[in-house]
Amino acid sequence: MRAHQPIGWALAAVLALFSTDVLSNGLKSGPPLPHKLVKDWAKLPKGWNLGESSGVAVDKQDNVWVFNRGAHPVIQFDKNGNMLQSWGDGLFKSSHGIRIDADGNVWAIDVKGHLALRFSPAGKVQMVIGRSPGNNDSKDSFNEPTGIAFGANGDLFISDGYVNSRVIKFNREGDYLTHWGSKGEGDGQFNLVHDVTLDSAGKVYVADRTNQRVQIFDASGKFLGKWTGIGAPWGLIYVAKENAIYMCDGLNNRVIKLGLDGQVLGVLGSQGRIPGKFDFVHNIAVDSEGSIYVVEIKNWRVQKFTK
Repeated sequence: MRAHQPIGWALAAVLALFSTDVLSNGLKSGPPLPHKLVKDWAKLPKGWNLGESSGVAVDKQDNVWVFNRGAHPVIQFDKNGNMLQSWGDGLFKSSHGIRIDADGNVWAIDVKGHLALRFSPAGKVQMVIGRSPGNNDSKDSFNEPTGIAFGANGDLFISDGYVNSRVIKFNREGDYLTHWGSKGEGDGQFNLVHDVTLDSAGKVYVADRTNQRVQIFDASGKFLGKWTGIGAPWGLIYVAKENAIYMCDGLNNRVIKLGLDGQVLGVLGSQGRIPGKFDFVHNIAVDSEGSIYVVEIKNWRVQKFTK
């Protein structure tokens, strides 16, 4: 037995160099993220509940915005879970993505209303993009859009969506610039474009949900690469402080942290209904302290995980 011990130690040392494991189903895994659940974080008024929770975003003050399909669709919390305000009652057909731009404006994506709307933090409509459902070549219409991200110069990148199969780009004033993508499985094609995010270099990462991959493009839509074996990307957010992307794997009900080389750096969660687990984990945000906020469709909630 002693003769085999040096080989065992050497093998362990080699394996320790790799942060990503491949499970028997071909799914990449990795070490647990160093986060723990903050129990009963979101504090709502008596009698209030979230509905299916589809979007979550964090602003520069680390306030948390939750977009949901209940009676009160847009709710703002502080980082301790105290509710600050709510607006948008009766305004949306069905919530999806929500993000905060560099000027503090709130962008909400109405998936069934085929709209991208910009609001002031107080809930006043400032811009409306979209109208009745359009096709994959429309310049001012979507068909079930899902998410939005922003370029450094304020350009808008909208994932469009459940019916259309493309990313569409506008300038900060809402004028059409370009779009790319079509239905399919090839490079640059999509099957359910579910979210979009940009890194600090301006690369565009697209959640190609049903094809179970993230595709990467330059800001003009040139295909640069793809990540596979990571599950089904439902929500994406780039965190500049960590130079990493956090992804909701809705198929496997987990959150994963990815390096920009596509390697899995950490994993959080599993399927379930109790606090700390996920069911249809849909979107994600990360604050300045590295805390993670996750919304779920089936469990009707937002959860906070802190380091």
